[in-house]
Amino acid sequence: MAQRISILGSTGSIGVQTLGVADNLGATVAALTAHSNIDLLEQQARKYRPEIVAVMDIPSAVELRKRLAGSGITVEQGIEGVIAAAAVSSADIVVNALVGGIGIRPTVAAIEAGKDIALANKETLVAAGEAITRLATERKVAIRPIDSEHSAIFQCLQGSHTADAVEKIYLTASGGPFRGKSREMLENVTPSDALKHPNWDMGAKITIDSATMMNKGLEVIEAKWLFGIDLDRISVLVHPQSIIHSMVEFRDGAVMAQLGEPDMRVPISYALTYPDRARTDFPRIDFLKSNSLTFEKPDLDAFPCLRLAYEAAKAGGCLPAVMNAANEAAVGLFLENKISFLRIPLLIEKAMGAYTLKDAPDIAAVLAADEWGREEVYRCQ
Repeated sequence: MAQRISILGSTGSIGVQTLGVADNLGATVAALTAHSNIDLLEQQARKYRPEIVAVMDIPSAVELRKRLAGSGITVEQGIEGVIAAAAVSSADIVVNALVGGIGIRPTVAAIEAGKDIALANKETLVAAGEAITRLATERKVAIRPIDSEHSAIFQCLQGSHTADAVEKIYLTASGGPFRGKSREMLENVTPSDALKHPNWDMGAKITIDSATMMNKGLEVIEAKWLFGIDLDRISVLVHPQSIIHSMVEFRDGAVMAQLGEPDMRVPISYALTYPDRARTDFPRIDFLKSNSLTFEKPDLDAFPCLRLAYEAAKAGGCLPAVMNAANEAAVGLFLENKISFLRIPLLIEKAMGAYTLKDAPDIAAVLAADEWGREEVYRCQ
């Protein structure tokens, strides 16, 4: 059971919930990071007394350094500060709850420092899965998933020791706020509309990804690298109730599923305590109330981002990094009301089509592709 944790992105939804889980586990905190929310980060730092805190936004870091003067807590800044927090020597495990491709370099730093990873930053494996998994194997570092879907698969696979025992993985999707709507019905949706997720309380970027179903596409690619499963054995099912978090079908025909209320604290706790399970007071399923579980095929016409993710993963090389970066840029533009909802997949597809594929990526190549993908979207918006 992890005794001392570093949390990258501690002021976001996953980060805040991780600190609550740490309280339940009696774990201590080695490092905390945030982008710019120094009011909350200061509160967290004073409560948990980490060795180091880091702030991506440099003016905010300067202000926090003044506030924490005399506390004994080191305040670092920028991406190098986040990397320092990821590699801090006193941590047993690093929770990467950053959002977007910015999470890649801190993950690499943590692995190189020999830290196990509890991963909520799916973009790390989407963009750099080949390089990251290779490095983790070399350094004998475990990567444990925090995403509810990947945690579900991870739990279902306990006791099954070979990938060839798996016939298929079913990733479940809520369908987001626009489930059942046609492409035509999505022409005039606003960021406010897209941020109304029916089941989960998440950050803005992930919520928009859920609305476009890109979130599920990213999870398909992440599952490929986490579990060593071919893409043609990974399927997506829309499951509006969000009770079954994912399923694994084995070669003998048995299917195992992990069920639970939509509560991210459960997979966070399991990632931090694996192979043990901590006692919690988190909500339990009432099967007499949750007595209807339904499934649908995803609509790839209305939600083409899922198709684009499969295409990027099949092409391989640096194309998933380009796709991921293009998506981040397009989602940002949509949230700023600069493009329409339906333009998100169009910009991603355009960037993917314009990219000259590069094989066998290392981290430097991935980061270069990430930058190219963003710039291509801004150029074409």
